[in-house]
Amino acid sequence: MTKQTFLQGTLILIVAGMITRLLGFINRLVIARFMGEEGVGLYMMALPTLFLVITLTQLGLPVAISKRVSEADARNDTRKIKKILVVSLLVTGISSVIFTIGMIAAAPFIATTLLTDERTMYPLIAISPIVPIVAISSVLKGYFQGRQNMKPQSYALVIEQIVRITCVAFFIKLLLPYGVEFAAAGAMFSVILGELASLLFMIHLFKRKKIVSIRHHFFKYVNTSKNTLKELFSIALPSTGSRLIGSFSYFLEPIIVAQSLLIAGVSSSMATKQYGELTGYVLPLLFLPTFITQSLSIALVPSISEAEATKNKKLIHYRIHQSIRISFASGAIATIVLSLFAVPILTYMYGTGNASRFLILMAPFFILLYIQAPLQAALQALDLAKPAMWNSLIGAACKFIVLFLLASNAEFGIMGVAIAMSVGVVLVTLLHLGSLYKQIGFSIPFKDLMKMGLLLSLTYMAGNFFKGIYAGLDSNLFLFILIILFLTIVYIALLFILKFITKEELRQIPILQKWVH
Repeated sequence: MTKQTFLQGTLILIVAGMITRLLGFINRLVIARFMGEEGVGLYMMALPTLFLVITLTQLGLPVAISKRVSEADARNDTRKIKKILVVSLLVTGISSVIFTIGMIAAAPFIATTLLTDERTMYPLIAISPIVPIVAISSVLKGYFQGRQNMKPQSYALVIEQIVRITCVAFFIKLLLPYGVEFAAAGAMFSVILGELASLLFMIHLFKRKKIVSIRHHFFKYVNTSKNTLKELFSIALPSTGSRLIGSFSYFLEPIIVAQSLLIAGVSSSMATKQYGELTGYVLPLLFLPTFITQSLSIALVPSISEAEATKNKKLIHYRIHQSIRISFASGAIATIVLSLFAVPILTYMYGTGNASRFLILMAPFFILLYIQAPLQAALQALDLAKPAMWNSLIGAACKFIVLFLLASNAEFGIMGVAIAMSVGVVLVTLLHLGSLYKQIGFSIPFKDLMKMGLLLSLTYMAGNFFKGIYAGLDSNLFLFILIILFLTIVYIALLFILKFITKEELRQIPILQKWVH
């Protein structure tokens, strides 16, 4: 099987992430155009429940599988790899069946009592069959990551989005005449078909490559895999803590928002519409650069684990520093563009600029989100999942306190939710940095902080200049794309001038090797 270096693996995941994020935006545009704010609100209010159930089903095994398979592969221990796969499939298979049944049974209570909108029951029930599909898929992804081959996962992500986009418009149009809640359920069903296509592709690749067979002596591996189970859960349970807190807070968020806005005198339909604007229109834009940070995080775990095993502290610090530098570079341009051009971006994408107030407020704070994922991955790779979990818990608790206090106040309303989300992001990122400093003495050099500030300032000045040109001419989509393109060129030039990207890193990219000396 083909292995990749840290940057090569990251690059493959980034390219796949870029494609899937673009396709994901097309998918969201279709949903928004066909169903409107209320339909998007129903769709987005049902998703947190799904993510919570998936987190409970996986029990943090994907990260554990990646790490343990990588260790076994280094020793050429094929038997151990088979045991890891058998145990993982058995655990996720059983848990997925239990949680799928539980999700279907609890759907009426969650929709009516917790989300205060009984229409969310339909998308909740429609999405429930995805749980076992995602469970098996996550085991295979963890396996391929452990073998340091990021290509199967990357191809699978693209296939998933293509199938989803192909199906979503058909199912929404088919079910919209029966009501917006049924259209939301149709959008959810297209997600299931996308995940199923992705899983079938990975199973096909797994069998075709004949990498490792687990059909023979399946139950023998089950009976002799007690130690393997312990080894997996020694990593899985601590690392799932942060995921569980994140998923549970994501699950609680629409409930607390709905209840808080109700206290502030906002009707349930208006609350659903406002929450749809914030989470369906604004958050996807703010989360756009995270495909780069997530790619870095996936590749960072085995890289730091290997450096820790060889007691190479210098390499550990370099990898974390490198991840922060690349993550910040990917997020800074998004922060400036979203802050300066919030209204035209939202108008061109969704046909309305109503949500621009959220975007302008949140974008400057969310720059810290882009370095949060690599920091958390570094903590997990260094067996510091417990501090990471506590950081996430403190951040979630503070976010909900601020959310309830502000959103229940009629003067803030839905804007209080946006402020609370920003507070959560900033706090967790700073706590992660504090944990790394306390445990291994890692900190961002003052010189780099100055460079980050300079990059943001110069890009903002250039963006403001281009915004003035755009405002003075007849506004149209072509001109807007041209303005953003010019700003991006200026930004890339600044990245090289300020040395955010080094020649050594460029040499690791196959296409650029012959051009960089």
